[in-house]
Amino acid sequence: MFFEGVDFSALELPPAAQALREEVRTFLRSELATGAFTPHLGHTEFDAAFTLKVAERGWIGMTWPKRYGGAERSYLERFVVTEELLAAAAPCAAHWFGDRQTGPSLLRYGSEELKQRFLPAIARGECYFALGMSEPGSGSDLASVRTRAERVAGGWRVTGQKVWTSWAHRAHAFFVLCRTAPDTGNRHEGLSQLIVDLAAPGVTVRPIRFMNGHHHFNEVFLDNVFVSDEMVVGEISQGWKQVTSELALERSGPERYMTTFPLLVELIRRMGAAPDARARELVGKLSARLWSLRRMSLAIALTLDPGRGAQQGAARAGPDLATEAALVKDMGTFFERDIIEAARLLAAVEPTPDATDTFERYLAETIVCSPVATIRGGTTEVLRTLIARRLLGALK
Repeated sequence: MFFEGVDFSALELPPAAQALREEVRTFLRSELATGAFTPHLGHTEFDAAFTLKVAERGWIGMTWPKRYGGAERSYLERFVVTEELLAAAAPCAAHWFGDRQTGPSLLRYGSEELKQRFLPAIARGECYFALGMSEPGSGSDLASVRTRAERVAGGWRVTGQKVWTSWAHRAHAFFVLCRTAPDTGNRHEGLSQLIVDLAAPGVTVRPIRFMNGHHHFNEVFLDNVFVSDEMVVGEISQGWKQVTSELALERSGPERYMTTFPLLVELIRRMGAAPDARARELVGKLSARLWSLRRMSLAIALTLDPGRGAQQGAARAGPDLATEAALVKDMGTFFERDIIEAARLLAAVEPTPDATDTFERYLAETIVCSPVATIRGGTTEVLRTLIARRLLGALK
């Protein structure tokens, strides 16, 4: 097997995870029955009240140490919660980045002060983070970032621009990938990560709107923003290593193939008990791909759990996981888009975002957002280059 440390073979969830699934489903059924939220596809909505309810149940920062507000539960249990929230199209944007990337990155690289300051607040559903990676002209080519941080007394002065920053207008702070050292010719060197307060002087957030008027993307302008030394994440000039480990977390979870899953469910309902041969073939192939992707994502979640032995520990701490995650993201991207195309082909409707029919509304929402699938978290071209380099290296 090319990828040591991650086993993509059959995996059964433990009883505790199955029991947790029923608990989450009961909670979501109750929320839907009371009209607490309306499911939406294409992106996850921002709902601070819903996030507080999720936090009260211990479902944010589930795998983190209890001393930082976590519950010390397994990654498989976290996988189950994430899967059910996505299947219900629940509004998770308020806690999404903090739970998935910011928190784990702080646990791995952050100082004790940063851990104590941010992790308990994230786990309580009271602190929201965004991610400042992409820039104009350097979307997936993160090594070409031009945002700079210059050393000053007590910290850094940051100047630059970030783009496609999801929910920056609602977040409290964001991770900023920036250059803290002169160019050496190696673009991966001299990068660092800082935590920037989005309410700080010199920070300007401007919306980027979809064609339907919805807004969750933003441009963020940083004009000589002061960031204290305490807000440096990890080590100066080690930002590339840190950000690639964060991207592995973004690319490997069930959100990489579950974003349009509710549309597939509604399509099956719409076809009824006796679909024609073409519909059976299309949906059958999509279902097979879904279970394959789920197996791969579950295997990565299992690898992330501690106590998995030397090989698994190495994969968890090293760069190997980035390749497995890239596989899930690349395959999941096309799976999500193929669901949309199958729905358009089989339903033959002209959906509108304000449709009262759930299937038509889901289809309209996913069509508008579908171009994002092959871009967010790394473009298809970048991911396949990463995968190919690893495969070719293993064959040498």
